[in-house]
Amino acid sequence: MANLRGINLAMQTPFNQDGSIEYKRWDHLLDQYLDTGMHGFVLSSGTGQHAYLTEDECNKLFTTGVKRINGRASITAQTSALNLQEVIRRSKAAQDAGADALMILPPFFEGPKHDDGIFAFYEAVCKEVSIDVIGYNIPAATGIELTPALYTRLMELDNFNFIKDSSGDLLKQQALLACGGQILNGADPIAPFSFMIGTSGTIWGCANIFPREAIKLFNLIEAGKHQEGLKLWKTMFPIVLYCWQNDYIPAVKAAARQMGFDGGTVRAPVCEVGPEEEAKIAEALKSLTLAKAA
Repeated sequence: MANLRGINLAMQTPFNQDGSIEYKRWDHLLDQYLDTGMHGFVLSSGTGQHAYLTEDECNKLFTTGVKRINGRASITAQTSALNLQEVIRRSKAAQDAGADALMILPPFFEGPKHDDGIFAFYEAVCKEVSIDVIGYNIPAATGIELTPALYTRLMELDNFNFIKDSSGDLLKQQALLACGGQILNGADPIAPFSFMIGTSGTIWGCANIFPREAIKLFNLIEAGKHQEGLKLWKTMFPIVLYCWQNDYIPAVKAAARQMGFDGGTVRAPVCEVGPEEEAKIAEALKSLTLAKAA
């Protein structure tokens, strides 16, 4: 089983103004985040605009990312797609590139809503790859919920051991944990509380903004230093709240730029936040920057 414990950075993808991926900046960003001691990386993440990347672009991110990381952190590749055969093809390519695990959305958008169909989808993928498959539970976006009953079935598959839970519901997350598998939190505002109830860690987009603090938060909670962890969380929460309540991807990228992790622009149709929101982001970052300066 892949070791995905801790903070798995939902890596931003750097774009040029013309929308092309800036691979030189990609390497530089990976180096920056590696220098913070990041536990793991998710390449072609949602925060990295997976939905607006081509298959070839994703594959290049996987190969270049694996080469750059070079065993210094775990690597998860998102291989989600609407077509099952494309998911399998992408997943094989990611495995061949050297990824440790695959993050895959259920068959959303006019796909099966019943457990049998969702199980059959993941079963077909798991038969074609040998590395771990992470089920991506984000019902607000897909209309599909990976329930405890379904998770219990899915864990019968040899390489289905993880769920990334972005439901934001701690009660439902605890119910998934009770199934006995590995849960990775995907809802930023509940991160420390998710660690407290025993998740293996997180796949976290906002960690692009504050990688060192994210790692420190996880380590403090894991060590049982909850009060100290919550004191740190208080400095992180304003920007987390801003990103969660606004247009998430451009907000994360703008905040990351302001913190020195410049991933360039976003890819259309996503739009930049604009000067007024940049100012709000700077204000939301104040408690974090003041704590860093202290």
